[in-house]
Amino acid sequence: MSIQWFPGHMTRARRQIQDKLKLIDVAIELLDARIPLSSRNPMIDEILQQKPRLVLLNKSDLADPEATRRWIEYFAEKGLEAVPIDAVGGNPSREIIQRSKQLLSAKIEAQLRKGMKPRTMRGLIVGIPNVGKSTLINKMAGRKIAATGDKPGVTKGQQWIKVGTEMELLDTPGILWPKFEDQTVGFRLAATGAIKEEILDTAEIALFAMRYLVAHYPVALKERFGVEKLPEDPSDTDAVVELMEEVGRKRGALISGGRVDLEKASLAILRELRAGKLGRVTMELPEGEPAVQSLEG
Repeated sequence: MSIQWFPGHMTRARRQIQDKLKLIDVAIELLDARIPLSSRNPMIDEILQQKPRLVLLNKSDLADPEATRRWIEYFAEKGLEAVPIDAVGGNPSREIIQRSKQLLSAKIEAQLRKGMKPRTMRGLIVGIPNVGKSTLINKMAGRKIAATGDKPGVTKGQQWIKVGTEMELLDTPGILWPKFEDQTVGFRLAATGAIKEEILDTAEIALFAMRYLVAHYPVALKERFGVEKLPEDPSDTDAVVELMEEVGRKRGALISGGRVDLEKASLAILRELRAGKLGRVTMELPEGEPAVQSLEG
């Protein structure tokens, strides 16, 4: 599978962000806590240059807490402060404002020494599609301002949004990059819902997810889908496809003759994974994961 996706509005968004940088005090980079590096645009350092940056690990309620702890340590070693948040069920506004103030403390103190009143902080929220930017902005603003949706690509333009009296946020469309050199990154993004299902081979993505679950979350896999035996080798394609078919039978994904509709079974697996029905699952660790073969492999 080769995923290449760089719509024209993303090219424009990158230019618009760079044009607005001189107005920005702090960049707020939103990542998916389940796949922090894979959900991180590798062009972001180039785009944001040397702006102070706060990393938010969103959807932490769906991620493995031990893995999240390791990711916080990983980013700290890179000189970046990472904070786990839940933009849907939590209220991270106060912490984001306080952490942003800490990042800008030297600048604020210099202004106070000169007798200047520090102006409202201006923050830039960036992240790939469907990582939760609009949901976070609405939560911080205390009202629905930014459009939200469960599919990537909802935000199309830029807008300034006031957060109380202390901060203004610039929302931006999600930006992916022209090509995934590491196809495993594409699989992770697809498994967690960051890429539109219409452009994917759903069975391949579900195969990737099931292989990972067999290797890292076998108990959760057995309990959720009611299966007793798992493949001994997650790289055994035939055995994992048989497991997917077993799940399909349990979910009623059947066609004529009692055969399993692998497409429907795959959709059921992915939707339950994305919704957290298998518990708190992180699909990427700081040390990385081995490459994944395709369904035909």
